Amino acid sequence: MNLQFIRHATLWLDYAGLKFLIDPMFSDQEANPPIVNTANPRRNPIVPLPVPLAEIGQPDVIIVTHLHGDHWDGAAAEALPKSTPILCQPGDEGAFTAAGFTSVMAIQESFTLQGVTLYRTDGQHGTGEIGKLMGQVSGFVFKAENEPTLYLAGDTIWCDDVQQALETHLPDWTIVNAGGAQFEVGDPITMDTNDVVSLCRYAPFTKIVAVHMDAINHCHVTREDLRNRLAVEGLLEQVVIPEDGAWVTTFRN
Repeated sequence: MNLQFIRHATLWLDYAGLKFLIDPMFSDQEANPPIVNTANPRRNPIVPLPVPLAEIGQPDVIIVTHLHGDHWDGAAAEALPKSTPILCQPGDEGAFTAAGFTSVMAIQESFTLQGVTLYRTDGQHGTGEIGKLMGQVSGFVFKAENEPTLYLAGDTIWCDDVQQALETHLPDWTIVNAGGAQFEVGDPITMDTNDVVSLCRYAPFTKIVAVHMDAINHCHVTREDLRNRLAVEGLLEQVVIPEDGAWVTTFRN
């Protein structure tokens, strides 16, 4: 298994012989307005892609956890071949077929493709009324022979759904969307430093990759913030915080 962090939530995953592109956001730097009802006025994304779009490559499969514009944007829809299979959560299929993609499948519970089994997990994209307005979000667990189990948590805070996924699948690696994304009112809608610490302590068996920072205007927790908090808690060795474009590592069971 090889994992490259591209930017924000966009990942390139080589897993059991398949190339997965996850949550592609290909917009140029500052191409989009700030997220509404947020305190930071900067345009999005606030940083460019770390490599030219042509160098990202063509995936075997695209996975989109949900349809928010920082996980699937018009630039990605335009750039990716329309014949590329897309796996998504139930209810999102129409957005991809409307964009011209011809092989779209929603995963209800699980799906196996060329020896890789994907399990869909639930999450909580915020609390209270804001959490309801943010809509359904999903994560995915990857399993294959001779590969580590990988849990892609998606846009979620620390909650019972995440605990259940950890208990059920006992992932070797867990990717979390940190950044503490937040509107002018309400609680964070993605994991903040407290959530990452809670996950570390709840599941010391999993190695964590923290992404979703320093790229979108309403993500207030920076990489530096997270590193500093983890250092205080003595948890730095459990968490990888990659820079844009970095390959995390190569690893197998």
